[in-house]
Amino acid sequence: MNRPDSTRLSLTNLPTKPAVDPNELTVGIVHLGLGAFHRAHQAVFTERAAQLTGETRWGITGVSQRSAAVREQLAPQDGLYAVLTRGTDSTSIDVIGSIREVLTAPEDPDAVVARIADPRVSVVTLTVTEKGYRAANGGLDLSDPEIQADLAGRPPRTVVGQLAAGLARRSGEALTIVSCDNLVANGPFLQRLVRQYADAAGLGGEQFESAAFPASMVDRIVPATTDADRDEAARLLGVRDEAVVVAEPFLQWIIEDHFAGARPAWDAAGAVLTADVAPWEQAKLRMLNATHSMLAYLGALRGYETIAEAVRDDELAAAARELLSADVGPTLTPPDGLDLTAYGESVLDRFANPALKHRTTQVAMDGSVKLPVRLLGTVQDRLTAGAEPHSASLAVAAWMVYVARATTVDDPQADRLKAATADATTPTALVDALLAVDTVFPEDLRENDTFRALLVDHVSTLTR
Repeated sequence: MNRPDSTRLSLTNLPTKPAVDPNELTVGIVHLGLGAFHRAHQAVFTERAAQLTGETRWGITGVSQRSAAVREQLAPQDGLYAVLTRGTDSTSIDVIGSIREVLTAPEDPDAVVARIADPRVSVVTLTVTEKGYRAANGGLDLSDPEIQADLAGRPPRTVVGQLAAGLARRSGEALTIVSCDNLVANGPFLQRLVRQYADAAGLGGEQFESAAFPASMVDRIVPATTDADRDEAARLLGVRDEAVVVAEPFLQWIIEDHFAGARPAWDAAGAVLTADVAPWEQAKLRMLNATHSMLAYLGALRGYETIAEAVRDDELAAAARELLSADVGPTLTPPDGLDLTAYGESVLDRFANPALKHRTTQVAMDGSVKLPVRLLGTVQDRLTAGAEPHSASLAVAAWMVYVARATTVDDPQADRLKAATADATTPTALVDALLAVDTVFPEDLRENDTFRALLVDHVSTLTR
């Protein structure tokens, strides 16, 4: 329950001022997916850029794609919230004021489209997780019920539908749309989905041709906020913040330098603008994200509540290091300035931060859409090279056992996964049942005897 308004963080109850006066900001960015990660990442970069340059045109309209919970947290606080940064040995807190408007898509989908179409908006960013793109087999899933409902003429509630409708309604400056989700070549991928939707909807025009979709890679560990975190933030601020987010000190954003018009000076705030995001993205997806998933599934199976607990288990830490060195490293060409060995160790050091209680079950969510981009590419590359991906297969096997054992699977394909495993009473039956899920495993992996044998061996070990 929220405390009385007199105790809440707000523009009139502001013990620690944001870096930029929120009253001076106008909206120039729309962000789809107003969760904790955006508030601890892109909004922070935007705030710092405004502080360093004095530009006031880059306030953010944040769009919650599902519930009104974020709006109910932020509205009584005039859009203000704090980032509670927890290092291994220190804690700091900063009030952020770059979010100037909050919309809830299910309640007012027309307002979302209108904001995207607003000529004063130059940039749209997205953090909607992999499943928010409603893709299948490398393209838009036109059979998805929500996509079909948008195409049938309702005010769009899917992000692809919102973007296409907003582009169709725009005039003036071309729009830049920056995906910040963990997808390979996320910018071009999103562009393909938007064009497929537009073709299906009979939409088109100059704005679709002139829009830019740069790829980007983001990195910061942002665990779910707890009541204890809110209590600590209240102690540090002197007022209650119901929207506080928790994050590690590390903060990274790599962006393809491909914009259609004006943009915030994110590079001045520490973002890296580059001609090629791919090597950075590949390293992060296959090293950090894959290891995160491995530790989540193995850790959950051992009863660990947090990733930090899992990585402090010597056996699990050794498995993670073997994944990085034996399977992932040989598949990567690092960008200039990135030492893969040092990067891998830094990843495990960050995971071990006891101040970040990142729950294993939270990281384990949505495995059916995470595995293909985090682990299966490594498996395919190692098999193509004639190697046996022992460690990467262990991570996949851990997911299989987790799916079979979990009482509730938080996954967009949960019903199909639970149905597939319902009668799988042996390791071989479990592996065959989940390998047959063609929306997770491509044909070459489903039919690869080496991969199947590795999975059966690992599942046998994990279930003993």
